[in-house]
Amino acid sequence: MKGLKKLFVLGILASLVLAACSSSKLNFSEIERVPSHVQDLVDSSLTLQSITNDAEGKYIIFHSSGNVKSDLETKGDTVTIKFNVTNLDDVVKQHTYYFTSDPKHDVLDVTLNGESIPFDNATID
Repeated sequence: MKGLKKLFVLGILASLVLAACSSSKLNFSEIERVPSHVQDLVDSSLTLQSITNDAEGKYIIFHSSGNVKSDLETKGDTVTIKFNVTNLDDVVKQHTYYFTSDPKHDVLDVTLNGESIPFDNATID
C-alpha cells in the first residue's frame, strides 16, 4: 500500500512539473510602479514606446489623453495588444504595461481603436 501511495504522489508531482513547463509565459498587465532605470528611458513626446530590460519581457509605454482600456488577443503566432481610447481631454498621461511572451508568439501587433500603429521607438536597456 505504501508503494502505491508513493507512486501516486510521484505521478502527481511529475504532472505538476510538466504542466508548469508547458504553461505559457504570455502576460500583459498595467503597472503602477515603473523602475527608475526604465523611467529614465521614457520619452514623453512619443506615443508608443517599447523598452526591453531582459530576455523575459518588455515595458510598453503608451501616452494618451483620455480613458485607456487595454486587451490582449492571440491568433497563431501573433499577439495583438489592443488599446481603446475614449473621452479625449487635454491631459496626456503615461500608461505603462509589462509584457512577456513565449517562443510560439513571435509577432507583436499594437492597435489603437482598431487601427494598427507602429512603435515610435524600441529600446534595449
